[in-house]
Amino acid sequence: MKKNRLNDDALLEWLAWLMDESIAIGPWKIGLDGLVGLIPGVGDMAGAAVSAVIILGAAQRGIPRSAVIRMVINVAIDTLLGSLPLFGDIFDFAYKSNTRNIQIYRETIVGERKVVKDWAFIALVVLVLLVILLLPLIGLIFLGTYLAKMF
Repeated sequence: MKKNRLNDDALLEWLAWLMDESIAIGPWKIGLDGLVGLIPGVGDMAGAAVSAVIILGAAQRGIPRSAVIRMVINVAIDTLLGSLPLFGDIFDFAYKSNTRNIQIYRETIVGERKVVKDWAFIALVVLVLLVILLLPLIGLIFLGTYLAKMF
């Protein structure tokens, strides 16, 4: 059973390498994620699907829920920002969510990762998303009160 786990871990490592660092261009390393991301529409979704395989593999090995959520956030950032025209393509080559996720997985497996660190990051992301959602509402409220005073 242990041998299968090592093979499975090697598969996850290989997928992360393939997607993020398999092509060396001078001092830089890029992967298929950036190249596939250049295909409009399907490219970023295909990259996210491979990333999901890495996350599911890590989750099946019993890493803490906070680490899995952190990995999902990394892929969400990569997918959402990577889908933006031009900027997203550049971002796709620079932001290596799979490499980050393998690092989270490794640290968790050997016991070096602190769960509190992941929960703090998750809380920060939720807070930022709430602010992003609330700012337009606050703006509409102020606009409504301003318009009410004018008329």
